Amino acid sequence: MTKKKYFLTVLILGCLTALSPFSIDMYLPGFPDIAKSLNTTTAQVALSLSSYFIGLAGGQLLYGPLLDRFGRKPPLYIGLAVYIAASIGCFMAADINTLIILRFVQAVGGCAAGVASMTMVRDLFPVEENAKVFALLILVLGASPMVAPTVGGYVTAAFNWHLIFVILGLMAVLLIPAVIWLPDTYQPNVNYSLKPSPIINSFWGVAKTPQFITYALAGALSFMGLFVYVSGSPMVFMEIFKVGAKTYGWIFAGLSIGFIGASQVNNILLKKFTSEQIARTALTVQVISSTVFFIGSYYGIFGLAGTIAMVFIMLCCVGTTNPNASALSLAPFATNAGTASSLLGALQLGLGSFSTMLISYFNSPTTVPMSGIMAASAIMALVVLLVGRRFIKHQVKATGTVVGGH
Repeated sequence: MTKKKYFLTVLILGCLTALSPFSIDMYLPGFPDIAKSLNTTTAQVALSLSSYFIGLAGGQLLYGPLLDRFGRKPPLYIGLAVYIAASIGCFMAADINTLIILRFVQAVGGCAAGVASMTMVRDLFPVEENAKVFALLILVLGASPMVAPTVGGYVTAAFNWHLIFVILGLMAVLLIPAVIWLPDTYQPNVNYSLKPSPIINSFWGVAKTPQFITYALAGALSFMGLFVYVSGSPMVFMEIFKVGAKTYGWIFAGLSIGFIGASQVNNILLKKFTSEQIARTALTVQVISSTVFFIGSYYGIFGLAGTIAMVFIMLCCVGTTNPNASALSLAPFATNAGTASSLLGALQLGLGSFSTMLISYFNSPTTVPMSGIMAASAIMALVVLLVGRRFIKHQVKATGTVVGGH
């Protein structure tokens, strides 16, 4: 693969991966305006975010088998079409219940892009490059929290929140010719059954692999910190600290630098350390920093600047852990990479959905709920990693080699 083709391939896969984050981040600054427009509350509007996460989690399990059975592109085209139709529906939504339902449908369509891009990394690149490519995808992915909320804030202020969904629909339209350009490296598996029993057995075969479940679950629990931040940040910054929609967009953009920067520093660290070493260290730091954040929040120590600093550290840890945990969880699989990728995504998004509902449940005028969930999820992630490693007899490293158990 030439450098130009390599760059374009990673860019397109990154844009596919970023579709759902853009769908999440761009409308966050518009929460107060959406609530006012639809005669509801900000907490009710937040349920449209929860429904989106639920749709993403369920869609992951749907597209995995379809990608393995029919190839990568046909299910992706269908998903993008559903996403575009749902975006039009969100634009026309006249009440909050309709918006919540359509956001679910939009997520089911849009998650095809994320699952397909993750699977294509395993198809298009050697296994020893997977961690590096995942980190590059995060670089493109990281542009969404820098650009999306800022654009969303200005669009909402200058026009209205409805226009945000027009922009999202156009993004999906532009992705279609890019997908057509991508090479086909995976032949559809006509022997792959779409009957419930074989599909369940396929998922179970992936889930019971010690290396997969250890790194996928640890990575998903770590990733919960990001979901908690995304769902809780509108209330924390705009209602508790009283910043405006535009200012919130810039804070969100600035904090994303931690997530992006850490993922790129990860590429440098991979030259000297293994993915497993980096993930374990990053998780340890995440536990320490999130625990400090929780204690400080409980005693009212952190103001706006302190909260931003602690969230920044947490995002750095997640940005370092995620590409390594993803690469290690998918490393043992080749023929059923689509199933493994979808199950990985379902774990991440399922736990993420749960965390967003927890934030809504603990509707508190403090940062204690957000910091507490961040700390609890980080601690569980580290425990899963340390315990799970003991059950991995022959670990397939992200470099493609096999080493003995721990």
